[in-house]
Formats: sequence, C-alpha cells, structure tokens
Amino acid sequence: MNEQVSAMLTNDPVRTTSSKWNWPTYIVAAARPHQWSKNLFIFAPLLFAGRLTDPLSLARSFTAFIVFCLLSSSLYVFNDWIDLEEDRAHPEKRDRPLASGQLPVATALGAAVVMALAAFVLSSFLGLSFFLITLLYFTLILAYCLSLKRMIVVDGMTIAMGFVLRVVGGAVSISVSASHWLIVCAFLLALFLAFSKRRQELIELAGNAGNHRSVLNHYSVEYLGQVNIVLVAASIVCYALYTVAPETVDKFHTDTLIYGTLFVIYGMLRYMALIANPENGGNPSKMLTRDKPLLATVVVWSLFNVAVIYYDRYEGYLMQILGTGQ
Repeated sequence: MNEQVSAMLTNDPVRTTSSKWNWPTYIVAAARPHQWSKNLFIFAPLLFAGRLTDPLSLARSFTAFIVFCLLSSSLYVFNDWIDLEEDRAHPEKRDRPLASGQLPVATALGAAVVMALAAFVLSSFLGLSFFLITLLYFTLILAYCLSLKRMIVVDGMTIAMGFVLRVVGGAVSISVSASHWLIVCAFLLALFLAFSKRRQELIELAGNAGNHRSVLNHYSVEYLGQVNIVLVAASIVCYALYTVAPETVDKFHTDTLIYGTLFVIYGMLRYMALIANPENGGNPSKMLTRDKPLLATVVVWSLFNVAVIYYDRYEGYLMQILGTGQ
C-alpha cells in the first residue's frame, strides 16, 4: 500500500522540468479558471428571484460563486492526480501541469487542500445550510473522481447533479427556494453538455478512447447522439413550460418570458452544430468563450429575462422619467 501511494506521489515519467518559481503559474493552470463559467449557474436564483438590485443578495451570491470556484478547482487538481496516466495518453490533456511533470504532485495536492479548506471556511459565513450543500457537492464530485465516472450513465448524471447543487446553493445563499422547474432545466442542460462531451471524446480519440476514459468503452457515438437529441428536446420543452407555468406568471405578472425560448432553441441548436465538427472539441466552457454567436445568445437571453422580470417593478419609475422628459 505504501509503495502504491509513493508511486502516485511521484511525477514519473516526467516529460519536462520546471523551476519552483513557475509553480504558482502551473497551480493556476491546474485549477482551470476557464471552467469557472460553469459556476454561473449559482446566479440563476438571484436573477429569477428578482434580487439583482439587492446589494446584500449580490454580495452573498458572489461569495457563493467564489466558494464553488475554489471547490471545483481543488477537485480538478485531485482528479488530474487520479487520472495522471490516462491524461498522459491524451493528445491535449498530456500538456496539463501534472501530466506533463511541470507541477510536482505533492505541491499540486497541497494547493488543492488549501483551496478546499478556504472554500469551506468561506461557506460557513453563508450559514449552515449552504455549508452542508458545499460539503455534499464536494463529496459527490469526489466520489465521481474515485469511481462514479467509470459507470455508464451514472457518470453524466453525477455531473448534472453537481450543476443542480450549484443552483440550490445559489438559492440557499440568498435565502430563497429554487423552483422545481429551474432545477429540472439545470439538470437536463448539464446532462446534455456532459454527454455531448463524451460523444466528442469518442470521436476525437477513436479506438483509443477507452484507454483515456474507461467508461467510453460502454458508449457509442450513435447512442450518445440519440440521447442528446432527447435531452435537447426535453430541455427546450421544460424551459418553455416553466415560463408559462401558473406560479411563474403569478410571480412575474406576465407570460412574456415564453419568448425567451427562442434564444434557448437557437443556443442549443447552434451548440449541436458546433460539436458536429470534431475540430471544435467538446468543452462547453471553451466553446462558450470562443464562439461569439453562442456567447452573444447567452448575453441577450440574460438581458431579455432581466428586462421582463424587472419591468413590472420599475415601470412606474420609467414612466415618471419618460413623462418628465416630455
């Protein structure tokens, strides 16, 4: 047992060497800050609860965002340690700081522990309920890293549950209840993104896919393609139903949110078109930042929802300004 642990804590085989002065840069790279866009799900309850103009709610939501960024980064580092050999066989992941040998394993794990501890300390300031949600998230993703990612379907559902916990955490941080519709929409969207990534890995790695990720031996491109069609349709229908649900209409005093479904349809169909080209890869975070039409769709959808949700609240104020201007 001691020999196995010692072997995992070494960098062999090391492809490159680096000075310890470069380690902070490699730690940041291993933390994958570009993946923090996934934590934007935390702000969904803030938007749909009408709390965007509340300074305290904004501060608490931003704190929750930082907590999940620290937690997810610590888990990325831990996962890279677990997948060290598999990553070294991957054409892109072999250049990651741990897989390439640029960052010592002991240093990386030390940084991961510090990030996780900092996240839990910070989460305690948002209350016991939020702390327990972050602990559940950490435990769930840790279980994913250790074993769940090797189970067909369970791997994608675990990732999706991580997104659901982000939404629930965002709601708890500002003391509101997360809508069941919002939770289901988040789950379906995250499941679609997870299985889309699996499909891209199968296409990109071809016959070598199982050596990189063992669960890929149980998937096929055709199966995942069919699953994604179902998930896209379910996500769009679920979102449309949410916008016209009686509780939604009563809450916002309008059914105008239904028109935002157009942006949802365009965004998901464009994403499917993008991943049809293997050269685009399957990383949702990178896809969002690289594809301007997709990014613009997310921004316009957000602005549309802000306008609809907050119009009723500030209608009198706007009319007063317009009346004064005349």
